[in-house]
Amino acid sequence: MRVQTPGRGPLFPDQGPLSARIKRRLIGGTAEILGFVLLTVLSPLLMLIGFLIDTVLWLRNRRPFVTIRMIPAIWWFLFGEMKAYLKLIYIYVTTGGPWGRGSISRRRQIYQLRISWARNHLIAIRVLFGLRFELEGMECTGPGPYVLMPRHVSILDNLIGDVFIGHPQGIGVRYVIKEEIRALTPIDIGGRWIPTVFVKRGSLDPDTEIAAVRALTHDMSPGEIMAIYPEGTRPTPKKIARAQQVIAEKQPEIAPLAARLDHLLPPRLGGPLAILDEASAGTDIVFCGHVGFEGLRTVKDVWAGVLVRRRIKIRFWRFEGSTIPADEAARTEWLYEKWQMIDDWVGAELEARGETDLRAGN
Repeated sequence: MRVQTPGRGPLFPDQGPLSARIKRRLIGGTAEILGFVLLTVLSPLLMLIGFLIDTVLWLRNRRPFVTIRMIPAIWWFLFGEMKAYLKLIYIYVTTGGPWGRGSISRRRQIYQLRISWARNHLIAIRVLFGLRFELEGMECTGPGPYVLMPRHVSILDNLIGDVFIGHPQGIGVRYVIKEEIRALTPIDIGGRWIPTVFVKRGSLDPDTEIAAVRALTHDMSPGEIMAIYPEGTRPTPKKIARAQQVIAEKQPEIAPLAARLDHLLPPRLGGPLAILDEASAGTDIVFCGHVGFEGLRTVKDVWAGVLVRRRIKIRFWRFEGSTIPADEAARTEWLYEKWQMIDDWVGAELEARGETDLRAGN
C-alpha cells in the first residue's frame, strides 16, 4: 500500500509549553517501553494466571475466555508502539530532520505509518477475539477529497478510517480528534507532522479550535480526506437524554430533530457546520454508520467478554457537495436528516440481531 500524494494542508504546532510537551512524551514513552519489557518477560506467568481466572469465570457464569486473549492483544499493541517509535525516528532522519517539516515525503510516510499501525492493531484484535466484519458502500470511499463523518461509539471505531479507507484506497486521513489521544506518544508526535487538530473537551477558546477545524479542509489532494466525529464523544442513554434536554432549552428550533435520535448523540454543530461552510465548493460528505461495537467504551468492557465473536457491520453513504444547502439553518436540517438516517439504520440492524434494548448502557 502506498498513500497517494498528499496536499499541503496546514500543520498545527503544539500550543502548550515545551516543558509540558517533553514531560508528557517522556512519561508516555517510558510507560509504554517499560510495559512492553515487563509484559514480554512476565507473559508466560500472566498467561497461566489468566487461564486460571478464565476457567473459574467460565465455570461460574460461562463467561468466554477473555484474559488469555487480552494479554497477547496488549503485548501486540505495545509491540506496535515500539515499531512506531523506531519508524518515527527513521522518517524524521530520512526526510530532512528539522528542515523536513511539512514536506510531502514526510506527510506521506506518516500517513502510511498510521495506516499500518491501525491495521496491525485491528488484525490482532480480529484474530484473537474472533471478530467478523461486513462492509457496505465501499464504492463511496474513494476517491478523495471529501469529509468523513462517522458514528462514534467505541474505543475501536477510531480505526475505521485508516483501516477500511486509508489502506484500500491509498488515502491519508486528516483527523479532528480529542486531545486525550496525545497520551499515545507516537500519535502525539506524528500527528504534528500531518494536518491534525487535537480538540479539548469544554474548551475555553472554541473559536480558535473551530478556526483550526476550518483550516483542516484547505489544500486537500485526491489522496486525502478529513474526518470529524460529530458526536464528540461516545454516547450513552444518559448523555443522549442530557444533550436533548440542553438543546430543548438552548436551541428549541432544532429540538424536535434532536429528540428523534435513539442511538446517536445529536451532532455538535460548531465543527461540522464550519467544515460544510469552509470546504471547497463541491466537496462531498461521506457518512459512516456501524453496529457491533456497542458496549465497548472501555477496556473493562472488553474484559467482560463483550468483544468475543462479535459481528461488526460498517456502512458508508456519500452525498455530493452540490446537494448541501447554502443557508445555515437548512444545512443544520440537512445534517440532522443524514444523522437520523444513520440512527434509523443502526436501530434496524440492532433489532434484526435481536438486541431489543437499543439504548443499553450507562
